[in-house]
Amino acid sequence: MSAVRTGRCLALMSAGVLLCALAAAGPTAAAEPAGPRAAAGQVTDPVPRPLPLPAPPRMPGSLPAPGSMPAPGSLEAPVFAPGAVYKQALDTLGPRRLTPGQRRLTARKEAAASSWFRRAETRTKRAGYVVSGGLHQSQRTSYWCGPAALVITQSAHDEVGGRSQQSAADLLETDSSGTAWYGVGIDVPDPTGYPVVDALNYRMPGANYVPRSLPYSPTSDDVADFRERIMHDTDYDYAIAGNAWEVPGGPHLVGHPNIEIFHWVAIDGYNSDTDAGQVRYLDPVGGVSTSVISWAGGVPKSARISSQTITTIMGGRGYVW
Repeated sequence: MSAVRTGRCLALMSAGVLLCALAAAGPTAAAEPAGPRAAAGQVTDPVPRPLPLPAPPRMPGSLPAPGSMPAPGSLEAPVFAPGAVYKQALDTLGPRRLTPGQRRLTARKEAAASSWFRRAETRTKRAGYVVSGGLHQSQRTSYWCGPAALVITQSAHDEVGGRSQQSAADLLETDSSGTAWYGVGIDVPDPTGYPVVDALNYRMPGANYVPRSLPYSPTSDDVADFRERIMHDTDYDYAIAGNAWEVPGGPHLVGHPNIEIFHWVAIDGYNSDTDAGQVRYLDPVGGVSTSVISWAGGVPKSARISSQTITTIMGGRGYVW
């Protein structure tokens, strides 16, 4: 299994048996070079950042090395998000690269979103949940969360339902190992290596989607950025495609079991009363037969979750906004 496939939908049992997975490739897949069509970007996306190492243990009665004393009030060892150490230890995806065009577009979008966010009068003033209105589809196979999330995310803007997941899977080059976060150059003009980004921009010219990788242990700034972006995108009638990486002992999406799962969802709304402290997402597993995914029966088609939790879940992968 290729490392470029790592980041696709996945569910593994502790016994090593594949559990009606959302994809087959996992973080322990053997590394292989990307295929010849995988785009080589120019500049590395700066995250996920390596986790800082904890201070080495000291012998009883010994003095700490010069300059190694923790700051007042700090802990000896850093505190990471649940599952962050696991993700860093097993991630084989490698550096994610942005093309020069993606770098320029990302800078423009970030500036526009920040400017929009600061001008309260330009923002939606409805109470409760504000949604762009994605049209849910249940994924047709155990590994088609990516194609389903693509058509759901697209439908939030153009309000066209019932699109073919087969055509989406063909475009994304989804196979039995799922839909890649990064490392696959799909058949579109100027592929960047981010298949969901490229597919959304190909299907919606002018949408200007860009990837946002997240560190293994997202910070409060990462959460604040996500909240700003889901509010901005929703108010402009777009949804965000999120690439979740759920791990044992870490937070999970609603109804998902405590196993390792890579999964695509569409995030299409936020709670305006809390400035996107909570968001709404549409889960392609919702409505799937338990004969296809054994644990699908407890998964809702739409759910609400805190921005802190879903940002943590996407740590080590990221989202498309």
